[in-house]
Amino acid sequence: VGQQAQTDGIGSAPRFLAYNQHNQKDCSEVDGGSYELITFSLTYSSSSVMDGKRGACMGPAVFVASNRFAVLDKTQRQIVIKNLNNETAKRVQPPVPNVDGLLEGGASGRILLRAEDRAILFEVQSRRVLGEITAPKIKSVVWAPDGSKVAIICKYGVVIADRQLEQLCSISDNVRIKSGAWDVSSSELFVYTTLHHVKYCLPSGDTGTIRTLDQPLYATRLVKDQLFCLDREARARVISIDATEARFKLALANKRYGQVMQMVRHSRLCGRAIVAYLQSKGFPEVALHFVQEPKTRFRLALACGNIEAAMESAFALEQAAEEGKDADRSVWGELGSEALRQGNHQVVEMSYQRTKDFDRLSFLYSITGDTEKLRKMLKISNMRQDIMGRYHNALLLGDATERVAVLEESGNLPLAYISATMHGLTEAAERVKIAIETQGGTVDGLVEKVLPGGTKTRKGGCLLQPPTPIHRQGNWPTLDVKKTTLEDLEAAAGDQGAEEYKPSLATASEGIADAGAAADWEDEAFDEEPDDMDFGDGDGDWGDDLDDLGDDFGDTAAVKKPVDEMAGLQDVSDDATFQMPNAARPPAGCWVLNSSHAADHLAAGAVSSALQLLNRQIAACNFPVLKASMVGCYAGATVSLPGVAGSGSMSIPLLRNDAMSHPGSSSLPRISLKVKTLVMGIKSGYRFFQGGKFNDAKNSFLDVLTKIPLVVTETKSEAAELKEMVGICREYITAIRIKGAMAEHAGDPARSTELSAYFTHCQLLPSHMLLALRSAMGTAFKHKNYIVAASFARRLLELPDMSSERNADLRNKATKVLQKSEQMARNEHELNYNENTTFVLDCKDFVPIYSNEPVVKSPYCGSSYKPDSGVKDKTCPTCNLVKVGVETIGLVTGN
Repeated sequence: VGQQAQTDGIGSAPRFLAYNQHNQKDCSEVDGGSYELITFSLTYSSSSVMDGKRGACMGPAVFVASNRFAVLDKTQRQIVIKNLNNETAKRVQPPVPNVDGLLEGGASGRILLRAEDRAILFEVQSRRVLGEITAPKIKSVVWAPDGSKVAIICKYGVVIADRQLEQLCSISDNVRIKSGAWDVSSSELFVYTTLHHVKYCLPSGDTGTIRTLDQPLYATRLVKDQLFCLDREARARVISIDATEARFKLALANKRYGQVMQMVRHSRLCGRAIVAYLQSKGFPEVALHFVQEPKTRFRLALACGNIEAAMESAFALEQAAEEGKDADRSVWGELGSEALRQGNHQVVEMSYQRTKDFDRLSFLYSITGDTEKLRKMLKISNMRQDIMGRYHNALLLGDATERVAVLEESGNLPLAYISATMHGLTEAAERVKIAIETQGGTVDGLVEKVLPGGTKTRKGGCLLQPPTPIHRQGNWPTLDVKKTTLEDLEAAAGDQGAEEYKPSLATASEGIADAGAAADWEDEAFDEEPDDMDFGDGDGDWGDDLDDLGDDFGDTAAVKKPVDEMAGLQDVSDDATFQMPNAARPPAGCWVLNSSHAADHLAAGAVSSALQLLNRQIAACNFPVLKASMVGCYAGATVSLPGVAGSGSMSIPLLRNDAMSHPGSSSLPRISLKVKTLVMGIKSGYRFFQGGKFNDAKNSFLDVLTKIPLVVTETKSEAAELKEMVGICREYITAIRIKGAMAEHAGDPARSTELSAYFTHCQLLPSHMLLALRSAMGTAFKHKNYIVAASFARRLLELPDMSSERNADLRNKATKVLQKSEQMARNEHELNYNENTTFVLDCKDFVPIYSNEPVVKSPYCGSSYKPDSGVKDKTCPTCNLVKVGVETIGLVTGN
């Protein structure tokens, strides 16, 4: 870009620079308390800086137009707009009083106001607040090249939002963040630097490490794979980075599948964690393109329902076992389970054959109606001398003769006789009877024991046989599989794409060159090492169990050629690799992914994540008080309908966003708790309070307060109403607790007067405030504290309801109290109460906390406490739900 212009006379240690490209002017914050406006030329590098105009300010100075800049006045905390001659054009009062700095607003006439732990987007001309976002310890902001997004750099995190300050994502880091820059080619990739690393962040929330640094650098611009930055000596440096991982995730998130496939074939993508990432995002088929290791490839194929690819990997693992390597026989079991789920029973058959699972294989033949192979299974059980296998296969075939023979050979002669007699097998029954009598037994009374009522006839009995198969086609009916976009792109690439795939796999096996990025990927999922599998001799049949049987069966041919008995079982048709469509997420899984509201997670049954959300958002710690509402959220999200006879009931989800059509994967559950329900609870509390039933009123307001976190609002007005209810419940619960304390201190005139005074500072309805003031006036007058009694009388007379006829007696009484108090004009006791000074009430000890005193608050209900009251990090006495003093984002009202 040329040589640097000399900047003599600027001053020492500028901490912030704002550049105006229209007039080549720079506005710098110097020494943290002043600014300097300078003009320089990029044409003549030897020229010095001109027009160094100084002024006092608080925080950085920023340009709001081509010929205007804004500073924050130190003394009055006003926004001062100045021209390039350093002359004040106008002054604007900030919308909030605690602004401590100005930041760039991303557009002409806009500025960002930094106020404690939030940033406010403010339009100077119309003096409107355009947006607000929570971000603790803000250091600087970086706007995207097109102004559509902004990255708010905090001390230990980055918050990315759109141009209206609607949060897109928020990340946190363990070390301080130094700087950041957007990619000039898009507004989707943000790169930031820490003490020793260059990292990236996407608006979707994905993060990662790009490379390590020898010394801290401050990023200024990102162009392709070159990062322009400054070191601590203010020297310009350009470093090369490999952002392939970030761009891959970005292309995948934006559904640019052509770019995804190109990067898969040509980039150095590898690592177990990227495989886990693709699985978590629902793209296991992408990982199949660059994974060679058979076991990982097998699990990916199962994840995307690709039975064909899973079979290829299973055969590869079996071949490895034949070569002497260890292998895991469980792969065939997992393949069989997935194939059974898809209805591909021919692959299930092959899997059971590989694992030699005879019982499951027999049952499979039974439910598919393949009686021929089931008879072969009976022969195999006979050859294996498997008594139970023979009996089960005989049961499945309905072969009573074989069952009698099995019972006779196994020594269960009485059972054999009963079975033969019941099935009318006279010859077998006589043979077994002779055998029983030969051993000294008798058959008298055996049959009568199993006949109904002890009769000697089979009246009412029937022969039980397996149902006759009526459907003996191939696999179960399946749907045609629609190719995904990624598969279409792969098919379009043709043979050339297949050739490019092989070298990309070889390259992938070498790993990522950068150590930092490799460590970031390798530390995640898929940590287990690939296990080899051992299938024994690997002959693909069941010869092991049929060898060396001798001549026990009297069938020499069967012993010599056992494979012939199972030849029919090994046949798998060509359509065994038919690919089923990927199963969609269940509604409960969609609810968890689509919402950050605890009620939606509870409706999905994700109690653990719901409790975590409540703890993070409002610091909830006393969860038992929420149990009834939690159960209601879960039970109210589905409806159960009875099915056909003999089947279970059907659970149907109830959705709240299906008014026009089914939302698909964007579905959200219907929540049983509504704002209208809470309004009824508030009104019930009002009635109890009016009637003096304070315990019932407190229970009503507490019930509403514990239900509010589990209510999902649909509009901003409902959200505002919900937050207003939190304040109402807090005020009334505090008032009721003060009322109880007044009863406890009835014998202490000073304390009872103080409590009655604090009671009148709770935000109550006018009709309830009238009762509070009447009670406080009577208490103060009774104990001769005339100054505060006069104050209460004045406030009572100023209420609008006092002009009505029904309050005439109270009005006369208040007037007399006021006259008497003004005559006496003294307090009998010294009170810790000053009505002329603004204060909030300590909700534990019921003492005032004035504006200049420290205070800790409940992150949910907003109750205030003194730091030395012993409530910090303990359950809030007001709401009995959250931990006091924890800084959180606050109540989340919508999805």
